Amino acid sequence: MKSCSVLLGVVNGKLNVNYATEKCDKTTSLGANSLLYHQNRSSELVNTSVKNLTSYQRIKDPEYPYSLEELKVVTEDSVEINDKHSHVRVTFTPTKEGCPMVSTIGLCLRVKLMRSLPSRYKVDVRVAPGTHANEAAVNKQLNDKEWVAAALENPGLGQMIDQCLAPTNE
Repeated sequence: MKSCSVLLGVVNGKLNVNYATEKCDKTTSLGANSLLYHQNRSSELVNTSVKNLTSYQRIKDPEYPYSLEELKVVTEDSVEINDKHSHVRVTFTPTKEGCPMVSTIGLCLRVKLMRSLPSRYKVDVRVAPGTHANEAAVNKQLNDKEWVAAALENPGLGQMIDQCLAPTNE
């Protein structure tokens, strides 16, 4: 069985995914809020696709009426993927050193990746070094499975995360 070649591009705010081989000939269009995974793509293509896709662009900040991209909380360079080892790392920069929503922002990023990537990926979400007063504690929380599960069981927090991840009408 041949593996597909995958070409990615953004057209009119949607990600176009082109699969090109004899046995895999189709085009899929995904909204800007979607992350894409394709089983047979190479690490180079994974890195390219993340750079093109940047799903964090449409995640709304829980405190300000802007996206995480607009606030420079997450940038293209702060997303790293190692497909070979099934590992994704997002390093984000809070808007201020004492940002009270830092854990919520980290949870939004983690939930977006958990909902979008296959379960084989280990997701690592971190505060950029030196950008928050409680950096070590927040990093520990965001990467503790039990803490994340407990936080997501909180109905108020779950609703806030869903609002941050909801598609915009732009």
